[in-house]
Amino acid sequence: MSQDRQTIYPHVFEEIDQWPIYLLSEDRKNFVQEIEDFTLQRLNRKEPKQVTDLISETIYLERIRMKEEPWKVDPPNERQFWSKIRKKLVKYSLDRPDEGTQSNNIEILQQIIKRYAEEIVGTFRIKTFLFSRRFLTFFFNRLLQAKQRGFWRFGSGKKLLYQKLLVKGEVEKVRSLMKEGTVVIVPTHFSNLDSILIGYAIDLIAGLPSFSYGAGLNLFNSGFIAYFINRLGAYRVDRRKKNAIYLETLKTMSNLSIQRGTNSLFFPGGTRSRSGEIETKLKMGLLGTTVEAQRALFEKNSDKKVFIVPLVLSYHFVLEAPFLIESYLRQIGKERFIKSKDDFYSMGGLIRFVWTVLAQGNDITLSFGQPMDILGNPVDQKGCSFDQYGNQIDLREYFMSNEKINQDFQREAEYTKLLADKIVDRFHRDNIVLSSHLVAFAAFEILKLEHEKLDLYGILRLPTNEYIFSEEVLKETVQQLQSRLFAMESAGEIKLSDQIRWDSEALIRDGIFKLGNFHVSKPLKYNKKGQIISDNFIYLYYYHNRMENYGLDQYIKLEKEVLEEMIAV
Repeated sequence: MSQDRQTIYPHVFEEIDQWPIYLLSEDRKNFVQEIEDFTLQRLNRKEPKQVTDLISETIYLERIRMKEEPWKVDPPNERQFWSKIRKKLVKYSLDRPDEGTQSNNIEILQQIIKRYAEEIVGTFRIKTFLFSRRFLTFFFNRLLQAKQRGFWRFGSGKKLLYQKLLVKGEVEKVRSLMKEGTVVIVPTHFSNLDSILIGYAIDLIAGLPSFSYGAGLNLFNSGFIAYFINRLGAYRVDRRKKNAIYLETLKTMSNLSIQRGTNSLFFPGGTRSRSGEIETKLKMGLLGTTVEAQRALFEKNSDKKVFIVPLVLSYHFVLEAPFLIESYLRQIGKERFIKSKDDFYSMGGLIRFVWTVLAQGNDITLSFGQPMDILGNPVDQKGCSFDQYGNQIDLREYFMSNEKINQDFQREAEYTKLLADKIVDRFHRDNIVLSSHLVAFAAFEILKLEHEKLDLYGILRLPTNEYIFSEEVLKETVQQLQSRLFAMESAGEIKLSDQIRWDSEALIRDGIFKLGNFHVSKPLKYNKKGQIISDNFIYLYYYHNRMENYGLDQYIKLEKEVLEEMIAV
């Protein structure tokens, strides 16, 4: 689908007060109580001594968090709360008979879980949602027009926002599944702008109702941002909190929300991709709640199914790329890199990013992958599941033993791993290759071939001002990669943007332009002599990584004479 044929879908459910997320918000008090009861029941299955240890560990970790990572958004009475919990644990649970310990532990758990549940569960306000929809449309479209007409002058811009966000893939099927069960979208994650862009696209392009989604608690440090996020259905996720009670409360919220039919969105990779690669390892926590919710629905004799929809975002450049890749390199190499600023939290950086995307032809694609059930089986528009041979299957049978639906955490853990593998596979199959991805990959692979005796860090430390990329070598490399990508596309292993079908020279120029029109230090650019150079090999490596894990490097064959020519240059 080209940008000129972008389809705008009508809303699946016109009345917002019938959206599942609104209905959940209206019943927030009861929902929070459900979370408290369910989490308490789950944690209290342990022996009293184990529960005491669990609470002790939670108190210990929370005291460290308050000391080492305080945030403005933290409640003002945090220290008093945890001090009281600690005193109560010491006085009534430590070194006490099991009977008294159990009663006190239940009371303490209730207090902690209630505090966490109230913090996690968000709200959805229709007026705030409608205002945000109008504001974002106005803001983005003014930016689109500003270059020619001025920000505050009205009129039609060359391109509207919906023409810049290219929504592709299984949109029709996802829309149909909204009426058959609960949809859980699991996107790749490259930027903190992902949630904003996905939310805008699924609402005003795909015509889907709002999804419940997780927002990092750090985003609530800003009063302006917090006001909106807190009223748009987001639940708060505090990644500083690693204790078992918090994590169990968070998973319970997701589980019960899905059981109530609330469509959900979460990033299964857990955080933004630091390396620039498409995720290959997923977090099992929230993903496992989809499996548990499906089993619970079957236990209630409900025919409703939970559908998993992979979503792959493709950017020509990423706002926070310098911060992310240097964070990744510090982590894997224990090297001392200068820490970059995370530009998402800079208003100037955010506006500059949006301006560049909207005003300079840098489309963002959102590729909806093959919807599947919670075992990773493909489903049709009616939600029927099919095995690898195309035979329809009854999902209930996978949760049965002795002819009845039953709970088996070990079995469900295996199902979650299976689902994660299927999502990762779809991420790579539904990835849409952009010109910038291919050119960055080809250029960095050429660097690796020329300096094959150097490790990664040796290559990244090479002086950029002494290196010129041979345009002929780059063209030959791109052509070899194009041939392989066309074969992969035919086999359903990847998707390609229209630019990948261009001749290599035009493709390279498009890729270099789109890679270089945002960052101050350009991953690739043309110098005044028309030669291809790089200001920053680290950034080039980040964008190269988008095409990792496809085994493409083995299809690059450069003759000895070509390599010698590269070295001579």
